[in-house]
Amino acid sequence: MLPRLFPEWHPQDAIQLTWPTTESDWEPLLERIEATMEAIVVAITRFQPVLIVVADAPTRQRLDTRFMQLGIHPKQWRLIVAPADDTWTRDHGPIAVERQSEVVLLDYRFTGWGGKFPAQRDDALTAALADIGIYAAPCEQRDLVLEGGAIDSDGEGTLLVTEACLLNPNRNPDLTREDIEARLRDDLGVERFLWLTQGHLEGDDTDSHIDTLARFCDAHTIAYVRCEDPDDPHYPALAQMESELKAMRRADGSAYRLIPLPLPQPCHDPDDGHRLPATYANFLIINGAVLVPTYADAADGVALTALASAFPGRSIIPIDCRTVIRQHGSLHCLTMQLPRGALFTPSNGDVTSEA
Repeated sequence: MLPRLFPEWHPQDAIQLTWPTTESDWEPLLERIEATMEAIVVAITRFQPVLIVVADAPTRQRLDTRFMQLGIHPKQWRLIVAPADDTWTRDHGPIAVERQSEVVLLDYRFTGWGGKFPAQRDDALTAALADIGIYAAPCEQRDLVLEGGAIDSDGEGTLLVTEACLLNPNRNPDLTREDIEARLRDDLGVERFLWLTQGHLEGDDTDSHIDTLARFCDAHTIAYVRCEDPDDPHYPALAQMESELKAMRRADGSAYRLIPLPLPQPCHDPDDGHRLPATYANFLIINGAVLVPTYADAADGVALTALASAFPGRSIIPIDCRTVIRQHGSLHCLTMQLPRGALFTPSNGDVTSEA
C-alpha cells in the first residue's frame, strides 16, 4: 500500500516555527519580524499549540515571559533551543505522511533553495529535533532535495507542483522528471502530478514554489494568484498559469473549482526598490481557521472574502506580512504543520539540542 501525503487541512497537533535571530538577515528588522511572529503565535494558539525553535536559552526565557504577557495558555507553546540558519520552517521542517495508519516524518535535504543561502544548520534541524525526542512519529532521512513549499497535496494522491522548482538543475541535477515522480510516488504516495509550467513572482528566491502561486483548499478546489493588470510584468505568465489550471482535471475527470486571488499592488523594498513577492496564496490552514497574509492593500479584503468562500466554517484571520516579504517569503513559508500523531503533547520544558 502506498503512503499518503497529508493535506494541510488534516487535523494537526501543532504548527512548527523557527524564531528569527540577530545572526541572520533579519537583524535590521528584528523588532518588526518578532512582532509579526508574535501575532502569528497568538492567532495559532487560539486553536492549537505551537512548537518553536529558538537560538538560545535567553531567547527561550524571554519568549516564555512574553507569551505569558500576551495571555497565551502555557500548554499552547513549547520552546526548543536548537541552531538554525533562518526562519523558513516550511522548507527545512519535516514532511508528514501516513504509512500503514501511522504518521511518519520525512526529512528531505534543504540546500537554501539550490545553494542561494547558507543552510547547513537548517538542513540538520529536523534530525536534531528527532534525536532529542521532540517528535512522537519516527523520522526518516532522505537524500532528495525537496522543500515543503514546493509541493501541495489534495490528500488523495494528487500533487500540485511547478516545473521551475522541482525540475531546476540547482536541486537534483542528476534526476529527470520521471526520476523525481518515481521518488515522490514511493515516498509520498503520489499517483497524479499536476505540473504548472508558468507562474513566477518577482523577488521570489524559491524558483516558483507552488505555495506562492496556487494551493489546494480541499480535494476539488484550488485557489490561485491572478493578475488583472496587463501592464504588470506578471500578467503574461500568470494568465498562462490560469489557463493551465482551467485545463487540469481531477482523477474522476471533473474540472477543479478555481478561486482567483488578487495580486496586491507592487510592494517594493524601501532600501533598493526591488519588487517583493507579495502573494495571498501563501495562506496557512490550521485546525478551525485559515491565516491569510495581508499587505495593507485594497486587495486584502478581496482575498479574505475569496478564501472565506473556500473555507466555510473556518475563521479567516489576517496577518500583516509586510515585514515578512522583506526577506522574500510570506506567512506559509514561516510555518510547518505537524499532523495529529506527529508530536508528543506540547508543554513548556527546558529542552536543548546541541546539534
